[in-house]
Amino acid sequence: MGELRPRTVWLGHPEKREQRYPRNVLFNQFKYFFNLYFLLLACSQFVNELRLGALYTYWVPLGVVLFITILREAVDEIRCYFRDKEVNSQIYSKLSTRGTVKVKSSGIQVGDLIIVEKVMSAFIILENAQCLLYCKCLYDLLQIRSYVYAEEPNIDIHNFIGTFTREDGDHPVNESLSIENTLWASTVVASGTVVGVVIYTGRELRSVMNTSNPRNKVGLFDLEVNCLTKILFGALVVVSMVMVALQHFAGRWYLQILRFLLLLSHIVPISLRVNLDMGKMVFSWMIKKDSKIPGTVVRASTIPEQLGRISYLLTDKTGTLTQNEMVFRRLHLGTVAYGMDSMDEVQSHVFSAYTQPAHDHPASRVPAATKVRKTISSRVHEAVKAIALVHNVTPVYESNGVTDQAEAEQHYEDTCRVYQASSPDEVSLVQWTESVGLTLVGRDQSSIQLRTPTGQILNFTILQIFPFTYESKRMGIIVRDESTGEITFYMKGADVVMAGIVQYNDWLEEECGNMAREGLRVLVVSKKSLTEEQYQDFEARYVQAKLSVHDRSLKVATVMESLEMEMELLCLTGVEDQLQTDVRPTLETLRNAGIKVWMLTGDKLETATCTAKNAHLITRSQDIHIFRPVTTRGEAHLELNAFRRKHDCALVISGDSLEVCLKYYEYEFMELACQCPAVVCCRCAPTQKAQIVRLLQERTGKLTCAVGDGGNDVSMIQEADCGVGVEGKEGKQASLAADFSVTQFKHLGRLLMVHGRNSYKRSAALSQFVIHRSLCISTMQTVFSSVFFFASVPLYQGFLIIGYSTVYTMFPVFSLVLDKDVKSEVAMLYPELYKDLLKGRPLSYKTFLIWVLISIYQGSILMYGAMLLFDSEFVHIVAISFTSLILTELLMVALTIQTWHWLMIVGELLSLACYIASLVFLHAFIDVYFIATVSFLWKVTVITLVSCLPLYILKYLRRRFSPPSYSKLTT
Repeated sequence: MGELRPRTVWLGHPEKREQRYPRNVLFNQFKYFFNLYFLLLACSQFVNELRLGALYTYWVPLGVVLFITILREAVDEIRCYFRDKEVNSQIYSKLSTRGTVKVKSSGIQVGDLIIVEKVMSAFIILENAQCLLYCKCLYDLLQIRSYVYAEEPNIDIHNFIGTFTREDGDHPVNESLSIENTLWASTVVASGTVVGVVIYTGRELRSVMNTSNPRNKVGLFDLEVNCLTKILFGALVVVSMVMVALQHFAGRWYLQILRFLLLLSHIVPISLRVNLDMGKMVFSWMIKKDSKIPGTVVRASTIPEQLGRISYLLTDKTGTLTQNEMVFRRLHLGTVAYGMDSMDEVQSHVFSAYTQPAHDHPASRVPAATKVRKTISSRVHEAVKAIALVHNVTPVYESNGVTDQAEAEQHYEDTCRVYQASSPDEVSLVQWTESVGLTLVGRDQSSIQLRTPTGQILNFTILQIFPFTYESKRMGIIVRDESTGEITFYMKGADVVMAGIVQYNDWLEEECGNMAREGLRVLVVSKKSLTEEQYQDFEARYVQAKLSVHDRSLKVATVMESLEMEMELLCLTGVEDQLQTDVRPTLETLRNAGIKVWMLTGDKLETATCTAKNAHLITRSQDIHIFRPVTTRGEAHLELNAFRRKHDCALVISGDSLEVCLKYYEYEFMELACQCPAVVCCRCAPTQKAQIVRLLQERTGKLTCAVGDGGNDVSMIQEADCGVGVEGKEGKQASLAADFSVTQFKHLGRLLMVHGRNSYKRSAALSQFVIHRSLCISTMQTVFSSVFFFASVPLYQGFLIIGYSTVYTMFPVFSLVLDKDVKSEVAMLYPELYKDLLKGRPLSYKTFLIWVLISIYQGSILMYGAMLLFDSEFVHIVAISFTSLILTELLMVALTIQTWHWLMIVGELLSLACYIASLVFLHAFIDVYFIATVSFLWKVTVITLVSCLPLYILKYLRRRFSPPSYSKLTT
């Protein structure tokens, strides 16, 4: 990607571009799998000195493994391809000299003029509403000489600097362009039609630049299996060297080493990878088909067992723990506050403001009590009117089957009206003003219409709008009342910034803190009356500052400071974001399972703390350490020392303080934070969320799971070992980028406690048996070669060696993916089982060593027993040992199963039937007449019992005197 530079874009003329821009196509790279080790083994059979049997004995297993593995990865890639195709195939209308042309999003170029209609997703266009004022129709845009100057592509999604210039008139027309003139990717147009010129495409999209490249996640279990495979390969090399050394390195010993490497290659099981991959597909299918977590989607089928090993869960707040549905709860005027039970009083005040004459009685005749009542009534009315005006909400009218859209919009039909806004907070405030009598019925770029309780329409002209930004934390609007000509500047914002803007008062800080502790999101509303002269002076300076390309933000802020001073404080508003269903029991389940939950949110400290308490993320009995704001290294050092002296307390810290601590004391801070039962990070930026996940992985070595619902959670989700997206009101960006997608936060409990735990245990059992199966036959081959003077001659040839790891034993071994130690209801009721699984790894080195010893014992018994009991025929040795090997494997699976499934029984019987039926075709390797004798039957029975019975007795004694934690729950 070349250097990013500012650009001049001519409207409707992409051919005039000054440089090449990336295509408007998004795609992910395909990934392939190659098993070099087994490929080399198969290729070695083309060398005569190394050939041990028929070529198909090596090439057929390799082909099956590669086919199944590539098939599984192809399924994931095809799904990814269709998701990309869906994005890149959206149809838009493009203006051209030939008229309106339909074009796919992948065919859009910088400079194209695109029409975006209502409820249509925009794809990175820049709206220039001002240019429409100079054109009689849309196609005039192609005739005028105009261009847009835009800043270079960058990651800042909250700001945009550009200018629109038209040069075909007597005097050039210049208009300032800001973030309000833009539509970023996936923006939905609430009403009307937008015409825009394309500025950025492809990888220069700000949404793309803000999203880290998704890494190909490899599960920890896969890494552990790879490590065990390396150990097995090391054992293979050692055994081969020992076998040749016992021959005193005679003759062409190096060829003998290679032959033994090939002869004992089953020590490294070729079927291990394919069995695990098929198991992952089964686990993913089970998750998707679980009726108790409907709508759950598995987008990364390679890591389902990761869900059973999570130690840290990092979750967003708004839309994840909460519903992102705001409900208005409190209106505070300083001397009086109105809650949900007293909203009828507010409604009465608003009604009286529009029904009583302005001067009902001479002041001298009005009693004192009436004067106070009228003062409160006017204050309530002024506060409600301010809330109804200072917002970015647009009322949209839709047909309801009885009234069509045009008629509904003309008569302001209540039943056809819905509110559209960029934030649910805004909608909740406007809905509340409607409930108390002042209704927003119309809005466009230049005006607002309000309807009073009496049905009168109030018209306001929008003179200026100052949108909300994360830096300013406030928004404002200047309107002119058409009935009186009064110009008023209304502003609302966070208390931390509004405290220095409004006139001095003694209640703002205290009441904001009280409302925040109740879990309410607080906004401060204020106003300032302006004369015509004051506004004209401000407008001239403001327009001049906005036209600046360099240091625009600084110049605009300087002009705004002259306006944002000594404003009249009107009221405080408090809205509540309600918790999602069953958030509290889900968090309690996760906590009992040994999972530490961290909440990372962009909300203010008081609101985040209250939500954490309300959701029982922080229990009532836990102490809370609120990390004081720090800006320097010395302050961070003192605060960390204060925090160090506290034990077993939850931590609450802001993003600014977190940044300072991580800059100077990263190790010390993470060490202390990881000891906390819960951590809340407020005012947290998206990049900080991803950084916290990364630090937890590096410092603890534990697995992390990130849960979020918005685009600002994507980086955190992609960074975590397991990313879970919640489909919410902020779109599907998080769920599409996640490894797993759920519809509600409460489904996370079952996803981890049941499916995660089962997937991990089943994968461990499956890998153990595949390794056991391979080590048994390798041990028998080693014993056979040792007895016959260390000859590198294969014991089993042809279809015997292929059938052993496929049709003869595959079905019973793979049926272990259906096994379970406890019912799903028990796993949910006792999450401590999940904690036990974290402590005792089912595929630890100790367990691996035990299975190696078991395999060596059984392989030795099977081989020595066959040789001690044979008649004198080599084919008899093969028949007895191979049949005993098959029966031993089937019995071992049967003894391991804890909960039988009908498919397990079918698998056992099917494998046995396949072996018996195939004996007819195996006369070249096995004496068919011998296996029908009584001698064969009793010898096989004795050998099989000797290999399995001692292990069963040991297992019984262990369960009798040292039962597992779940055994009492199953009785």
